[in-house]
Amino acid sequence: MSGPSTTSQLRTSDGVALLARLWPATAAPTRGAVVLVHGFSAGKDEPSVVAVAQRLAALGFDVVGYDGRGHGGSGGRCTLGDRERHDVAAAVEAARARASRVVLVGASMGAIAVLRHAAADPDVSGVVAVSCPARWRLPRTARSLLAAGLTQTRPGRWLAARHLDVRLAKGWSRPEPPVALAARLAVPLALVHGAQDRFIPPAEARVLARAAGRPCRLAVVPGMGHAFEPLALGPIADAVEWVVAGVDRLAPAV
Repeated sequence: MSGPSTTSQLRTSDGVALLARLWPATAAPTRGAVVLVHGFSAGKDEPSVVAVAQRLAALGFDVVGYDGRGHGGSGGRCTLGDRERHDVAAAVEAARARASRVVLVGASMGAIAVLRHAAADPDVSGVVAVSCPARWRLPRTARSLLAAGLTQTRPGRWLAARHLDVRLAKGWSRPEPPVALAARLAVPLALVHGAQDRFIPPAEARVLARAAGRPCRLAVVPGMGHAFEPLALGPIADAVEWVVAGVDRLAPAV
């Protein structure tokens, strides 16, 4: 059994320093590594993120998490899942130093980031996207309107920095949407979405599932809301197991 989690620093290809944490596998043998990516205004040390990491470590995976750019102890500015692909790449490099099999798990903004990386990296074993939007279209709810105001206006960015500890980049380039990324994936995609998600409707997950270019697994979880909440723990663990089982089936006989 491995020891407690440890902190380190990652550096991205565009020069951003990220504060990272490793949760070593607590079950032997080690079965691979997971890169765990939080959503907007969260971080590697948030209890919901730690709970996912500990659950996956107990299944035999080394877990690499980090504060995304513009969040917590990391440098840079948040771009809502676009340049965050560089953050994922840096974490993947660290994970590959521990295991050849690397699964990406991201929630909400983090799900966008892992899809963006995986669309250009066919060597990852697979992707688990939790509460991921398919298109750049938010429902007209109070929560969605608040999110748009926080991320796309100058007063909103000031409030995000002051009260959420998130430093946001100015503007937004409307990059390739997740549905297009899913269609280009060369690796398995598992989707976990809350049936009671009031921020991103479950219909978005179904759009992603229909677009997926490789084997896809969809779990719409009753009672679950948004991102890494307690009801997501079991479905996320099952999704990682599904990805790994698929990799094992395709592995050449020795």
